[in-house]
Amino acid sequence: MIKKEELTLVQEWDKTFEKSSNTDHSKVTFVNRYGITLAADMYVPKAAEGRLPAIAVSGPFGAVKEQSSGLYAQTMAERGFLTIAFDPSFTGESGGQPRYMASPDINTEDFMAAVDFLSMDDRVDADRIGIIGICGWGGMAINTASLDTRIKATVASTMYDMTRVNANGYFDSEDSEEQRYEKKAAMCAQRLSDLKTGEYTLAGGVVDPLPDDAPYFVKDYYAYYKTGRGYHERSLNSNGGWNVIGCESFMNQPILKYSNEIRSAVMVMHGDKAHSFYFGKDAFNNMVDGNKYTDNKELLVIEGASHTDLYDGGDNGAIPFDKLQAFFEKYL
Repeated sequence: MIKKEELTLVQEWDKTFEKSSNTDHSKVTFVNRYGITLAADMYVPKAAEGRLPAIAVSGPFGAVKEQSSGLYAQTMAERGFLTIAFDPSFTGESGGQPRYMASPDINTEDFMAAVDFLSMDDRVDADRIGIIGICGWGGMAINTASLDTRIKATVASTMYDMTRVNANGYFDSEDSEEQRYEKKAAMCAQRLSDLKTGEYTLAGGVVDPLPDDAPYFVKDYYAYYKTGRGYHERSLNSNGGWNVIGCESFMNQPILKYSNEIRSAVMVMHGDKAHSFYFGKDAFNNMVDGNKYTDNKELLVIEGASHTDLYDGGDNGAIPFDKLQAFFEKYL
């Protein structure tokens, strides 16, 4: 029997962006195939008529729907789409125990469950559903597109491949058997330590205070997650972070293995100043290599944009919502 958990949802507006007067907002819940109840914000254009194209949005990795994904969802709703921004399993207002865990499988299923939910809504045209994944959820979105044939269009924005960064480190600086072994051994030891203490140890969110010699990408994250620009009390990155062993299974599961079999439309969107740009470029190249369906694949490079500029637009409105609208209108 499919049964929802009873979740406690905040009803007042607690987002990092202003509420639009052109959309109707509500809280909704749905269940994934692991029985975890997910919480989402739904945005419906006020002038909506008939069955609408729909988009499910999630990310960044360690963020909540009150941050970047909600901004994307609300903005796309203003442009005529019924949208939801959801918290992944084990995070934010969504269910799942223990908290602050991640899974390549379960988190891909989260996106598929969102498609289930939208498909069952009488206001949605079930043949016109797309997804947007931001940061680590960009990789999840591509993985979902390779699995879920109902998805007609996918955008991966400022994406990370979480399996690659966990196995190889940032910029592939730990890409060796020896370094992977040490990381795996450390996590195995942490598992026993957690069992002895009876609780999971947190890895810590974005460093605070910010060291003077912090790398560029750490400063970029700090400027979003630790300031009034993007801080949220439920965001893992703004606060205590994931569990130390929260991403353990990413170490040996390349989620983009079959991306070059995706038939539906995909746009990989990345800033050329983002430290993560190599993830987007490589993911796109791997996706089109040997793919029979390349006419509907696109790499959109945003000049001058950093990684977090595509979270909320940064100082210069870097998110190209006009192009996102055109992409989804073409393929949905």
